[in-house]
Amino acid sequence: MRAVVQRVDGASVVVAGETVGEIVGEGLCVLVGVTHDDTPEKAAQLARKLWSVRMLEGEKSCSDVNAPLLVISQFTLYGDARKGRRPTWNAAAPGPVAEPLVDEVVAQLRALGARVETGRFGASMRVSLTNQGPFTVLLEI
Repeated sequence: MRAVVQRVDGASVVVAGETVGEIVGEGLCVLVGVTHDDTPEKAAQLARKLWSVRMLEGEKSCSDVNAPLLVISQFTLYGDARKGRRPTWNAAAPGPVAEPLVDEVVAQLRALGARVETGRFGASMRVSLTNQGPFTVLLEI
């Protein structure tokens, strides 16, 4: 699993004009990509890392200050544009594999006590955020 994690001061995701997920104030916006060999155990590991990573102001974690997370699936994190002019998506897991694993990340975060908002899997989404810092980290599990 791969995640682009941004410390934000508010973030939202809109699908067809409807806000489907939104966090207000300090938190993390997390774009999650899934590849073919990912497992529910890796999803749980990613959730634990997201809950405890010290990226917020004052080197705090979401668990320290009960900060919310906005989790959005993004298969393009496994795009490969090293050859040619058009990326390939061969490393990205197909929807039937990826969707349950992204859902597992969310479920595991909630089980840890996190407030989690989400995008909508497979939808065309408009993501808005204010990156605070800017502070962005790539996590690979």
